[in-house]
Amino acid sequence: MAFQRKGLQARTLSSEEEEKLQRDRAVVSDFKQQKLEKDAQKNWDLFYKRNSTNFFKDRHWTTREFEELRSCREYEGQKLTLLEAGCGVGNCLFPLLEEDLNIFAYACDFSPRAVDYVKQNPSYNRERCKVFQCDLTKDDLLDHIPPESVDVVMLIFVLSAVHPEKMHLVLLNVYKVLKPGRSVLFRDYGLHDHAMLRFKAGSKLGENFYVRQDGTRSYFFTDGKRDGVSPLCFILCLLDGIISGVLLGIYVAVLTQANPNATTFPVPAESQTQVLPVGSDVG
Repeated sequence: MAFQRKGLQARTLSSEEEEKLQRDRAVVSDFKQQKLEKDAQKNWDLFYKRNSTNFFKDRHWTTREFEELRSCREYEGQKLTLLEAGCGVGNCLFPLLEEDLNIFAYACDFSPRAVDYVKQNPSYNRERCKVFQCDLTKDDLLDHIPPESVDVVMLIFVLSAVHPEKMHLVLLNVYKVLKPGRSVLFRDYGLHDHAMLRFKAGSKLGENFYVRQDGTRSYFFTDGKRDGVSPLCFILCLLDGIISGVLLGIYVAVLTQANPNATTFPVPAESQTQVLPVGSDVG
């Protein structure tokens, strides 16, 4: 079991981009930040009300990018159980179910409206999929999914929308339903992504954390080597490099059974090459 680094290509900022980031130091007031956190679900629900199912394109690249979806079967013909945590309106879910008929999928989203759109999709089949509303930072996945029953958990552009101080709660939640030694597939924004540089002054909530005009938020990940403990240095235990992809960083991690109550994850040493279990010490 090991981490995989895919498609990462460090991008050097232009002088104009460097200057823009240097100027953009002011952060949103604590009062507004607390309101954004309180209204996080409402803001995502309004996002889907405005955009319906038309904002994101269907993600037909998933099996191409994540070979684990093809190779994690222990034997040919094995039925896989997936969890897409943060499924939106099903842009990843339905292409996967269409491509692989031997998959059962659980899917959940923060937004009740997004969940309704999934259920209204003509391709939605209760025999192959169970979808439910869930706040991954506080709602227990075990209320909907048996413990240690999922082969693959997918976190596709999801954790970046969670407050950095609560990201570990998402990981601990999915840990409970994942079979020991199975995979978490993660794809999200990396530091200096073009999306980060498009934010206007007054949008900064904290280090690498921004708010859009509609109130939804986005975090841009590093591997923790640049600025200490990253919210995801457990998952982003890189063999080399730093997350600063031209478009995004794509990482695959394997969860191993360790301390399920850990709330902090150590940053790996430069020479670290093995999987870093939850809560383990760096040797």
